[in-house]
Amino acid sequence: MIKYVIIGNSAAAIGAVEGIRQVDKKGEITIISNESHHTYSRPLISYLLLGKTDEQRMKYRPDDFYEKNNCKTLFSKTVTNIDSKKKTVTLDDNTSISYDKLLVSTGSSPFVPPMDGLDSVKNKFSFMTLDEAKALDSALTSDSKVLIVGAGLIGLKCAEGIHAKVANITVIDLAPNILSSILDTQGSAIVQKHLESKGVVFKLGDSVQKFTEKTALLKSGGTIDFDVLVLAVGVRPNTQLVKDAGGEVNRGIVINERMETSIPDIYSAGDCTEGMDISIGQNRILALLPNAYMQGECAGKNMAGEACVFDKAIPMNAIGFFGLHIITAGTYDGEVYEDLHDGYKKLFYKDDLLKGYILIENIKKAGIYTSLIREKTPLSTIDFTLICENPGLMAFGREVREEKLGGLKR
Repeated sequence: MIKYVIIGNSAAAIGAVEGIRQVDKKGEITIISNESHHTYSRPLISYLLLGKTDEQRMKYRPDDFYEKNNCKTLFSKTVTNIDSKKKTVTLDDNTSISYDKLLVSTGSSPFVPPMDGLDSVKNKFSFMTLDEAKALDSALTSDSKVLIVGAGLIGLKCAEGIHAKVANITVIDLAPNILSSILDTQGSAIVQKHLESKGVVFKLGDSVQKFTEKTALLKSGGTIDFDVLVLAVGVRPNTQLVKDAGGEVNRGIVINERMETSIPDIYSAGDCTEGMDISIGQNRILALLPNAYMQGECAGKNMAGEACVFDKAIPMNAIGFFGLHIITAGTYDGEVYEDLHDGYKKLFYKDDLLKGYILIENIKKAGIYTSLIREKTPLSTIDFTLICENPGLMAFGREVREEKLGGLKR
């Protein structure tokens, strides 16, 4: 009987369990997590604070998931060491657990750059886990003045989640635009205007020079008073376990298309990894829930002995702020098709391929664009003009339509 050990308990880990069980119904699976919770969907923590969901509905799988898949769970435990020669992992209580196949799905942690005076701030929080969100929530009052450092996805989802609970929110970022990692300048301006209409204040192109307990002194010379500080500057992949074990690590853990690390019988998946982005043909970190799950499922199948390859990873974000929906994917390279009449749409194409897109407000049929990128469909084989204006299966040839609709292949 094969002993599987999985470090982590989020999307990649769950994908691995389900991948293993598709192949091996009897192997021994042990899940180790430094959190105390049943698996949950991390993107929903802002909706928990907003009141749109609760902890039960946040669960990524039903209550009986571990029992049905015959998984042993070790919660509130941290792995401190991997011994790849003895094939064991050591926990923070000095317990040693042996494995035949190991998955490292350790995710990422908040990146907090050195900031003068940060230690003097008592009410400071991150916003990546359920416990962090609950701790932040407990510190908020209707009179709270909140400063969020970071105008990326995490910072802005936090702003949405706490908006109705506090007096005011100010977001500061060194970049001149919000969501600078996923939107172009025009798209960023649309979303910023929408957030400002809800009362969120932005200080862009600026940074904090020094903190006192309740004041941020800015490099521009201004000051911001606050009661609660949220640090959402960025994230850093949790790679140290594999690095210490002698595995190849760049910014993330290096894996191949089978999710194998450079160490035999050790696999990795999710936000801690660095894999191939097919939209640019380069290795990079793709910290996205769908990719994490698919990587984990692929890893699980390979751990259980079934050959599997996941080679369709692309950057993709589907997110909303106060009812304004946004979907982006791929890379923004090449020529541009632009439609600003019904929401905001930009398609980027090059070398007879769709490379990426940005959709704001009208996100209907985004899946067709995503499929074109993932499958590297030559644009010369479809009615690209129709796809741009009105995406649908009629833009594809008859054989492709039959295959997509009925699974037929001639």
